[in-house]
Amino acid sequence: MIVLAGTIGAGKSSLTAMLSHHLGSVAFYESVEDNEVLPLFYAEPQKYAFLLQIYFLNKRFDSIKRALSHPDNVLDRSIYEDSLLFHLNADLGRATKTEVKVYDELLANMLEELPDVSQKKHPDLLVHIRISFDTMLERIAKRGRPYEQIAHDPSLYDYYQELNKRYDQWYDAYDASPKMQIDGDALDFVEDTQAAQTVLKTIEQTLKQIRA
Repeated sequence: MIVLAGTIGAGKSSLTAMLSHHLGSVAFYESVEDNEVLPLFYAEPQKYAFLLQIYFLNKRFDSIKRALSHPDNVLDRSIYEDSLLFHLNADLGRATKTEVKVYDELLANMLEELPDVSQKKHPDLLVHIRISFDTMLERIAKRGRPYEQIAHDPSLYDYYQELNKRYDQWYDAYDASPKMQIDGDALDFVEDTQAAQTVLKTIEQTLKQIRA
């Protein structure tokens, strides 16, 4: 199982599709377009941050259980970066201490209950796509989801900036599995076919090294 990580607009879904096709496996995507809570969160983050995180936690737990059942499945976001997202919202005053405590305990329990498939309960590899803040803003604007736009809510600028910064800290601390980092600015695999082939080959070589 391979899990991808990265901030909004990093290209996780695009690379998930490419990688699963390359490996002949199944892709699992974060629930966004059909997520009825997400627009509510962007409209009233103080009210819906906790509900949104529980929604995502439930969906990601289900995805990772299914992904563990077969080799080389790819997830475009996983339960392992869930805490980063919720604690950022909590630090911004969008969740209470009680909600943080309930969430942290629930996440810990769910991680302990992941199925032991072939004596494996963790990913084979985590791939972090690192992009600059400027690239992040460009891609958010390009994909055009109204509730994500800074023009719609100027306070999102500071939120996005802090989110992007925290991903570096999170990746440095991540130790649940082998990991690697892709420079999404230097290797624009979404627009550049040659960059995409370089990224896929690098990930494949890393997987071979891990499995050897």
